[in-house]
This record gives sequence, structure tokens and C-alpha cells, in this order.
Amino acid sequence: MSVWDLARTRLDGLPGGEGRNIAFEAVDRHVAHGNGDRIALRFLSSEGAARDVRYRTLALDSNRFANGLDALGVGSGDVVATLLGRVPELYIAAMGTLKAGAVLCTLFAAFGPEPVRVRLAKGHVKVLVTTARQYRRKIEPLRRELPDLKAVILIDEALPGTCSWQRLMAAASDRWRIPATSPDSLALIHFTSGTTGTPKGAVHVHEAVVAHEATAAAVLTLGPGDLFWCTADPGWVTGVSYGIIAPLVRGATSVIDDGVFEPERWYRILHDQSVTIWYTAPTAIRMLMKAGDALARRHDFRTLRLAASVGEPLDAGAVAWGEAVLGRPFHDTWWQTETGAIMIANLPDAPVCPGAMGRPLAGIEAAVVERCGGPEEAPRIEPAAEAGELALKVGWPSMFRGYVDDEARYRAVFADGYYLTGDRVRRDEDGWYWFLGRADDVIKSAGRLIGPIEVESVLLQHPAVAEAAVIGLPDPTVGEMVKAYVTVKDGIAADEALRRDILAAARSRLGAATAPRDIAFHAALPKTRSGKIMRRLLRARELGLPEGDLSTLDESTPVTTSDSTTED
Repeated sequence: MSVWDLARTRLDGLPGGEGRNIAFEAVDRHVAHGNGDRIALRFLSSEGAARDVRYRTLALDSNRFANGLDALGVGSGDVVATLLGRVPELYIAAMGTLKAGAVLCTLFAAFGPEPVRVRLAKGHVKVLVTTARQYRRKIEPLRRELPDLKAVILIDEALPGTCSWQRLMAAASDRWRIPATSPDSLALIHFTSGTTGTPKGAVHVHEAVVAHEATAAAVLTLGPGDLFWCTADPGWVTGVSYGIIAPLVRGATSVIDDGVFEPERWYRILHDQSVTIWYTAPTAIRMLMKAGDALARRHDFRTLRLAASVGEPLDAGAVAWGEAVLGRPFHDTWWQTETGAIMIANLPDAPVCPGAMGRPLAGIEAAVVERCGGPEEAPRIEPAAEAGELALKVGWPSMFRGYVDDEARYRAVFADGYYLTGDRVRRDEDGWYWFLGRADDVIKSAGRLIGPIEVESVLLQHPAVAEAAVIGLPDPTVGEMVKAYVTVKDGIAADEALRRDILAAARSRLGAATAPRDIAFHAALPKTRSGKIMRRLLRARELGLPEGDLSTLDESTPVTTSDSTTED
């Protein structure tokens, strides 16, 4: 029996053999099995007070929302979007949308008006759930440009031209029969930005829940009784796949904090809520490290069974810091918006390989390949010796099924039965995969391919370095030279002496051919709102090139640069 078939045996399917529905597996199934009183969601206020929502309550409230959508004329395949923070209404709307047979599209609440407009228009969104403040600022001025948007539901107050959440829910029955749902029925749209053009809308189906269940069990070890904290915002794919769906499917309790990042607060949540499994991002880990070990050691993390990371490569130093300070190493995981679920990981029942992405999960066949053929030809691939593009053999349940209104773009990422990820990796003799960078990020210098991650990992080992990003810049002699951008830890002077010390340390570890020739100190590096460093933006600004799609840029961390010097 395959790992996917085994996961299917742990799920129920809709009563009467009427297919598979994510919301039924995540909520109603637990109520049917007598576990409705189990706590599904624990919302934490800024003061730390907890509000619990049980599985039974979530089932009834999502039934009401499904009935409310039905009253608005929402049917199978219609797209319902949310533009909300981590509030109960978001989770109710998510489950109710899926129960109604509609398609869920969560949007990041901090997006500005134009990114919201683009996603609502491109996704053909019919109903939006948001707040009065968001509506006034981001939707109302642009609503005439959104002909598909038929209804806006406000969770806090009623405004002209909108629906009241309270009235909609009060008028709706708490009984709802989920219609027959094919496993291949559309369920989710996740928007992800490319280097150019408009965002891509990756489409997923209800069968994806099989991969959510299997990976949550195998990689995160989630189950009933666990207090699980996924720090990803539900406006992103991680916040949906592992912040909403997976923990509910596995019968766990999700801790949901809508507060801003603050190291003391995060440590207090881990301690006070007795978190057993923590899924967070390398950016957050590095910010905790930057705050110092003493702060962490004021707290007790004995309940923490597993700490895992996602979103970008995790350097070996962060893995070691977790072991030393939290008592648990971080287990890195790799996946993409398009894959829908974890594909490669450092598994919990094996020693961590610090700095490595991990190994492919059971049921995932990975290969390292090179694309061949001309730009006008259909993609073809051939095996790479050691380093190349990561490709995954098609067939896992959460594989995306298309990009919204862009069939050509979808076809271009498949070749010879494999999905081409666009990520450059190295596979070692023990089967571990090491991330080298996006295909566009890999630096070609003197005939050698240099992965920015290997250089950044060495830079991060310097005791003064908090964050690092590496790009290649044109060089008339070697083709491209390596340039690094560095932020330093609090209280450290970013001066010429430190620059030379970092360069010397990098050269001693990497050699002159691979080490940076130039270092610039930055107060902050440009990141997406989900925490990924935007190397392409550093390159574009350095070379005066078009910056591409900036809708996911976190504008709260502007890039400021010191003077830089080039070392020959």
C-alpha cells in the first residue's frame, strides 16, 4: 500500500461514498467520531488571553457560513476570498467555503490596494470576506474595476453595498449537507509571485487533503493532544496547508497568535501554551537568535517535542542554536506553493543533517536534472551529474492542477513526466539534498556554478552577522562576481574593520574563487511579506533593471546601504 493510500485509510471520505471534501475531513469527521468537544483553535489576544473554539462549534459555524453563501447564490467552483488577519471568522469562512463546494482564496491582510485588486481580478473572486477598514481603503475605491465581485461580507460593521457577517450568520441554519465532491474538484487558489509579470494563481483540488494528512503525520508528527503553533500567516500557502488544514485533519489544537513578532512574546507563547510542535520560518529563527540566548533561557521549553522550519533554507548555525538553546534542533522542510505540501524534509525520527533540505518523503520521487532544447520547444530534461534543477515525478495528491487563466505557463513547468521546480540543488552521496538557489539566482563565475546559499551559510557563521544575501554581478573577467549584503547583530558597528574580517573569514572557508569580493552592510534586507529574502530585487536595484512584481515586498523593512568596497 502506498503512503498516499495509507493516508486515505485514515480519512473517511464523504458519507455515502460521495467523494472527498477538505472541510469534512478537517472538521465534521471529528464530530462524527465523537470528538466534537476537542479544542480545534486557540486564539491568543495581544494581552495573552485565550479564546478556544471546539471542533463542534467550528462545524456548526462553518455550516452557517455555507448556508449564507448559498443564499448569496454562490455555487460550485465560485471563488470566495478572505482579506483578514488571524481571526475566528477567517477559519469559519475557510471551512464554510469548502463545504459549499466553492474555491477558497486567502489574501494577506497587509497587502496594499493594488495587490489586492490584481488578485481579486485574476482569481475571478465572486465573494470577499473582510473588515470595514479594509473595504474602505482597498476595495470600495476600486470596486468598479472588479466586475466578478458580486458580494462583500464585512465581519465588523455594515456599510452600503456590503453584507453584514452577523446578519448573514444569524439568518443561516447550522445544518448543511456537503454536496458530492469529486477529489479533483477545485478547492484552493494560492497566489505566488514570479520574477516578472503578475502573480501566479496556483490551483489545488480537494484530493490535496491526502497529502496534508500524510505529511502532517510523517514530518510534523501531529495528532490529537498536540498543541501546534504554525507562525505562518493564513494569507500564504503555509498558513493554509499547515496553519489551517493539516492540524485540523490530524485532530490537533492550533495556537493562533495575531500579535506582531516580539521575541519575549514568542517565547512566552511556547512556554505558557505548552506548545508541543512548532513550525516557523528561518527569518523568525534568526531574529530570535539576534535577540540573544539569555532571553530564551528564561523560559522552559520542555513540552516542545518538535521544531521545524519552512520558507527558505535554514543554515547549520540555526539548527545548532535550536539544539543548544531550545533543547531541540530545527528540522528543515522544503516545498512550494505548487507542490501544496512538504516534499523533502529532515524527518523527526532521524538525525538532522544541518544545512540540508532533507531527503524526499516516502511517495515522492525526486531527480536532479538539466533542461535541454531551445526556448521555443516543449521542455525536455536529462539527468544531471550532481547539481542541477530539482524535478519531482508527477502524481502526488497535492500537486497543483494549473495556473489561473495561464495554461501555457503551467505546461512550461512539466517535462517527461516531471514537475520542474526552478530550484537548483545538489544531491550528495548519502541522498541528502542541498539548496543552491533559484535557477535565476545561481552565480556563474569563471565557468563554475556558485549557489548563493553555500556562500550565505558561511557568512552566517561569522559571530557578527545576523542576515546575509548573495548575488552575482557582471564582471568582464570571470563573467559574474559574488557580492554579499549583510546585516549585523544589535550593538555591533558595521565598519571597515568588520567588513575585512568577514571577507577574510569567508575566503578562508570558501576559497578566493567562491567567496564574496564585495560586501555591503544593510540595515535591513528586502524580503517578501512571508520572510523570504528577495535576491532578485537586490540585483535589479544594483544594476538599474526593472524590479518586476513587488506586490509581496515587505515595505516595513526598507533597504538602506552603506558604502561598499570591492576586494581584489
